[in-house]
Amino acid sequence: MKWLALLCLLVFATNAKAAGPEQHYLELRDRYIAKFSKAAENEETYKQHDTALKELADVLRGLVGPITIKGLPTEATSNVDTLYKGDSGFGHLDGLAFASEGDKTQVVVTTSALLEHWLREHREDGMPQEISAAFRSDHFYYAAIQDSAFAKYAELPITKPATASAAFAVLGVRGNGDLKGPPDEIDVVVIQGGKVFFVATSDAVKTAPIPACEKVFKQMMAKPVDKKDPRGDMTREDNAMTAFTQCFAKAAPSQSWFATVVKRAQNQLDLLPLR
Repeated sequence: MKWLALLCLLVFATNAKAAGPEQHYLELRDRYIAKFSKAAENEETYKQHDTALKELADVLRGLVGPITIKGLPTEATSNVDTLYKGDSGFGHLDGLAFASEGDKTQVVVTTSALLEHWLREHREDGMPQEISAAFRSDHFYYAAIQDSAFAKYAELPITKPATASAAFAVLGVRGNGDLKGPPDEIDVVVIQGGKVFFVATSDAVKTAPIPACEKVFKQMMAKPVDKKDPRGDMTREDNAMTAFTQCFAKAAPSQSWFATVVKRAQNQLDLLPLR
């Protein structure tokens, strides 16, 4: 009978882990998504939706704990800003959101468990499942916040804080249209203990075009469109942007502005309560 008792203990421990605080949040979030995705949109529903988001933010505060972000308002909201499936921006990273006026600087704080769950939820969208690969992917920075696409132009070699287990920084362009232009947004992600900090700062730096990469883009765009491809022009432009950003990433470290950009990214860590 000892083996049966041991098996019961193992099952209990597994269930206890699955029913942890993050699981409570996810179940509550999913119930609200199911409710509002079927509900008629009217003033009363909108009020209930706002109340639901506030409730989710309260649960997140319990998960994340007290957090102060230097220079930003202390009142955080839910980074999940819509519970209506199909809405633009649906599926943002679960976490507490802090923002400066005009959203120039945005910070999301979450837990490692919620991050890992969120990555799995976006698996079918092409999201890398390994955390370091996700943090190097355009897709992470696009899906995590805002409703605008993001193109990564270069990785930035920041120094990992001594108390952190990982730190990543990227330079890129965010927008709803053409993503080709001088990159000016710096995004930084840090993992410390069970917490994950994501900082996105737009208009953060001034960079400049790289002539050799501009040439690569023009050459790719001059290629004939594949008439068998239903996406035609879009595929050609996607390929041109891929070649262009790869060129930019390789050439960026030799540019006169690169050291300033890396320093700016490193300074973004000062906003965070890393000890």
